[in-house]
Amino acid sequence: MSITKINGIVLSENNMGDYDKMLTMLTPNLGKISCSAKGARRPNSSLLAGTQMFCFGEYLMYKGTSTYHINSCETIEMFYKIRTDLDKLKYAIHMNKIILDVTEENENCYNILQLFLNTLYTIAETDKNLDLVLSIFKLRLLCLLGFTPRILECTNCKEKENLKFFSIKDNGFKCEICSKQDKSSIQISQSTQNAIKYVVTAPAKKLFSFELKDESLEEFKLVTKIYFNQKLEKEYVLENLF
Repeated sequence: MSITKINGIVLSENNMGDYDKMLTMLTPNLGKISCSAKGARRPNSSLLAGTQMFCFGEYLMYKGTSTYHINSCETIEMFYKIRTDLDKLKYAIHMNKIILDVTEENENCYNILQLFLNTLYTIAETDKNLDLVLSIFKLRLLCLLGFTPRILECTNCKEKENLKFFSIKDNGFKCEICSKQDKSSIQISQSTQNAIKYVVTAPAKKLFSFELKDESLEEFKLVTKIYFNQKLEKEYVLENLF
C-alpha cells in the first residue's frame, strides 16, 4: 500500500455508513477523484474539518480498487467567510456545480483548480460584485476548456477595427458589417470589449483586478452567460439556496 500526498479541494461530501464520508475532490494532476474518509463524521475526528465542502488541503491517501482512502489531512484554506454569507455561498455552490460538470478523472486540472481557488478567494475576501466574479469565472473557464474567443480581429472578414459585436456562433468579435449577417451577434460597448480582452489575456493572479458597472456589467453578464451555456450545451441557472 503506497501512501501519496495530494493537494485538493472538496467539491462534494456525502455521508456513508454511521461515521464515514465519501468525497469528490479536484486535484491538480489527478483531476476529479473519489475519496473515502473513514470516521470523518465523528466529533473528535482529525478529518472533520478537512472533509468539508470547499476545504482546500494537503491529504495523505492511498488508492484502493475504485477510490482513494484518506489517512490524514492538513487544511490550507477553509474559505470560512463564504460559509457565513448566504449570497456568497449561493454563487460558490453554483460555480462548484460547474466544476463538477467540466472535470474528469485522470486529467491535468491545474489551471482549472487555480481558477476555482482564486475565484473562491475573491468571493470570500472581497466585496467585488458577485455577478461580475461569476462572469469572469465563466469566460476564463471557457478559455481553459478550449473555447477562447477571438478578440484581435473580426471572426469573419479579419477586420481589426470597429469590432462592436460579439458573435456567439463564431466565437468572438465581429465588425458592424459582418454582424448584420449573424443573428447570434450581440452589440457591446468599448468597456465590455476591454473586459473580454482582459479576461482572455490577464495573468491568473490579476484576473479579478478590474471593475464594471451599470450597462457594461449587464452586457458582460449577458455575453458570458449566453456564450457559456451555448458552448457547454447546458443551461446553467443561479438558484437560491432556500
